Amino acid sequence: MATTHFLMIGGFLGAGKTTAIARLARHYTEQGLRVGIVTNDQAFGLVDTHSLRAKGFDVREVPGACFCCKFEELVETAAQLGAEHQPDILLTEPVGSCTDLVATVLRPLQYLFGDRYALGPLAVLCKPEHGQKILGGHSSGFSPQAAYIFLKQLEEADLLVLNKIDRLSVTQQDELLNLLSTRFPSKRIFATSSVTGAGYPELIEALNNPPQSKDGTLELDYDTYTAGEAALGWLNASTKFTSSTNGWSMDTLAVALVHDFQKVLTDAHMEPGHVKVLASADSAMSIANWVASEEPVELSVAANLDVSSADVLINVRVHGNPDTLAKLVKQSLETVANQQQLDLQISNWQHFQPGAPEPVHRFATPTG
Repeated sequence: MATTHFLMIGGFLGAGKTTAIARLARHYTEQGLRVGIVTNDQAFGLVDTHSLRAKGFDVREVPGACFCCKFEELVETAAQLGAEHQPDILLTEPVGSCTDLVATVLRPLQYLFGDRYALGPLAVLCKPEHGQKILGGHSSGFSPQAAYIFLKQLEEADLLVLNKIDRLSVTQQDELLNLLSTRFPSKRIFATSSVTGAGYPELIEALNNPPQSKDGTLELDYDTYTAGEAALGWLNASTKFTSSTNGWSMDTLAVALVHDFQKVLTDAHMEPGHVKVLASADSAMSIANWVASEEPVELSVAANLDVSSADVLINVRVHGNPDTLAKLVKQSLETVANQQQLDLQISNWQHFQPGAPEPVHRFATPTG
């Protein structure tokens, strides 16, 4: 059986993993390779899955817990992608609050299914806004336990990728690269922009290599890890906005929703991991997002379409109480619906704090 090159692109909430995976998938497809993608989330109904599928990629989703806790489902989902045509490349996107991926996902995969998958290096994206705060020793808006997860993600990376450099000045980029190299002197560090493609030739070349050989497991306090995840509020919702009297801009609605989420969450001192809204109708979609308290709301995908009805998918990740988060998001939904004279229906709603990670496997040593 031919092997599939298995790549995992990790990083904290809002680091730009989905955009990075889309760029990598385009590159490999243009090289004539078959590409499969598996996304992962604590909840059901990911904006990222829909946006990647809209780009024409074969995408499956492992919902309900991290890859480490859903290892069998990850393997089954990956096998489904290869049911008709085995992918040459499998790109996987773990939950943004997950770490310890080498011991709980990659080593077990290599040991149990090494005949199917050839592992590439673990690439972890560094979100600049959190890198500046946490690595710089300043308040990050996250608890020390959540910041601990961010740092552990960077620590276990084979390839440490400073992403979103298109948003940084030369001075900011140099400062962050210096912080990263000082904190992790043995790491291979890349500076990239998933939007412009800067730094991607070097990153892609590195991804072609096998992972680094590491002895032992990541030194990780699972109590602190659990506390860090429990400090996060998670919300996914499926809604519908309609009007029987006039057409309205789907782009305007997506941006208005994220702007109002930004306002109420900022007023409540809830630091965002990421806020994503996807509005869809007639095979078109609008995506708006907000990924850090200092960053503006962005319309990342424009539909340029007026509609009378749209399905709206909402993903919100913040540092804060999930019940408070749910109350604020519902308040925003009603506010925007009233402002734009639209009817609102909510068909699916999930809000919670992630439970304690319970990996199916944890391999202490390499299995090569």
